[in-house]
Amino acid sequence: MITIVDYGMGNLRSVQKGFEKLGAAAQIVTTPEQVAAADRLVLPGVGAFRDAIHELERLNLVEPIREHIRRDKPFLGICLGLQMLFDVSYEDGEWKGLGVLAGDVVRFPATPDLKVPHMGWNTLLPTRPIDLLRGIPSDASVYFVHSYYVRPKDESVIAARTSYGIEFTSMISRGNLYATQFHPEKSQKVGLKLLENFSQK
Repeated sequence: MITIVDYGMGNLRSVQKGFEKLGAAAQIVTTPEQVAAADRLVLPGVGAFRDAIHELERLNLVEPIREHIRRDKPFLGICLGLQMLFDVSYEDGEWKGLGVLAGDVVRFPATPDLKVPHMGWNTLLPTRPIDLLRGIPSDASVYFVHSYYVRPKDESVIAARTSYGIEFTSMISRGNLYATQFHPEKSQKVGLKLLENFSQK
């Protein structure tokens, strides 16, 4: 069973439908107890970092999420669900993240040639082979919508990068912890293959 965390800020139904299309059972949950009982946990997210982390705290979901990751149970963060894993975000202020991974979240630099947010299809450039990318071409295109990106202090967690004016981290992997800046549920066949690989962890 795939467990998807509902804290009021994710495109939950499209993530759930992605798994269901693959024949994988996926439930949307809201309580700490349900998160604590999860075998495979997905933390999606769309919107502002500040609001998202405040909602996780208000709903008492922070510690069950951290404990799931500490136990090295399969975890997938998507978009904001990737960014919140880090120490701090500088999105409209300075906001403390979950602190699972060392590093920060910063805005794309202002460049005349590039629009922010980074929106649309772009190429995934894997840095090393990982389970979630099994069966996915090394130059696959995936779908992004974001104005901020993560900067891990430990580069060994970087599983893929993407170029958009700068080269930024688009996927991380450490043990059974995985997270993507792109949206697998919007990335058609490539995204479905990634979700399938996660469902088999």
